[in-house]
Amino acid sequence: MDDAIPRFLNHLKVERDVSPHTIRNYGIDLRQFQAFVAATIGECSPTGIDAAMIRTFLAGLRTKGVKASSIARKLATLRSLFYYLGREGVVQVNPAASVSSPKQAKRLPRFLTQEEACRLVEQPSALPARFGLRDRAILETLYSTGIRVSELAALSIEDGLLPDGLIKVLGKGRKERVVPIGLHATEAIIAYLESLPPRPKSTAQSSPHVRTPLFRNRFGKRLSVRSVERVVEKWSRQLADIPSISPHALRHSFATHLLDGGADLRSIQELLGHERLSTTQRYTHVATQRLMEAYDSAHPRAKKSKSSLP
Repeated sequence: MDDAIPRFLNHLKVERDVSPHTIRNYGIDLRQFQAFVAATIGECSPTGIDAAMIRTFLAGLRTKGVKASSIARKLATLRSLFYYLGREGVVQVNPAASVSSPKQAKRLPRFLTQEEACRLVEQPSALPARFGLRDRAILETLYSTGIRVSELAALSIEDGLLPDGLIKVLGKGRKERVVPIGLHATEAIIAYLESLPPRPKSTAQSSPHVRTPLFRNRFGKRLSVRSVERVVEKWSRQLADIPSISPHALRHSFATHLLDGGADLRSIQELLGHERLSTTQRYTHVATQRLMEAYDSAHPRAKKSKSSLP
């Protein structure tokens, strides 16, 4: 496994152009499995791994309280590794292919109301000017565009605010798309950029392949995904009636509010960068649930009888 894992990760980087964020997660999952194998039976080549060993590994994770979604992701990572090794002639059978993925409870996405979302994005004001403006721009951009937190962290100044209120995003699978960005978010980004110190000439005149991060920490380096998550969590905690949320809740809010406003699912699918329409369709369940709650609370004859109709 010592040789197989680096080869696989390099294959993802060089041949498949997978994002650094995804490669990092694959590496974490695979090294965790490698450590389990070493602790269980010692050093082992890929040909010595079977389905029973993978099931034992996943069962141990379940016992430790790891979420079903995380276990499913780790299994998918192992399937990808052994598929690659099979293609390279290292193994004859993919031992992960016969292992069933855990069932995952279908949870409705957490989202904010329009009023809550507006109050959240207008929060940053107590910090020193530059970081208050940065956090405001982050929150406005997440809610205005619905992009993923990894997509926001990857934004560079070179991507620019395109004409006609658009911004270029590098999404999952390194797929590029252009999404609309609202006036409030555009103004917040411009105000933030104007607060930044001038770039040194040596940096400004560097190679065109060098990309300048849009959202930066106090050292001028690109904000990590985790740092962006902390920004959202911090400002959501400032509002007493809003539980601490993740950037994904702003993505859910973006989609739900578009649907409430009459946008069609296909358009929302394209804006979110979903490959499958079924992924986008869960927002219809959110909208339906909200309609039913409003109906039940407001209509005098809406309360359901506990006995079912014949």
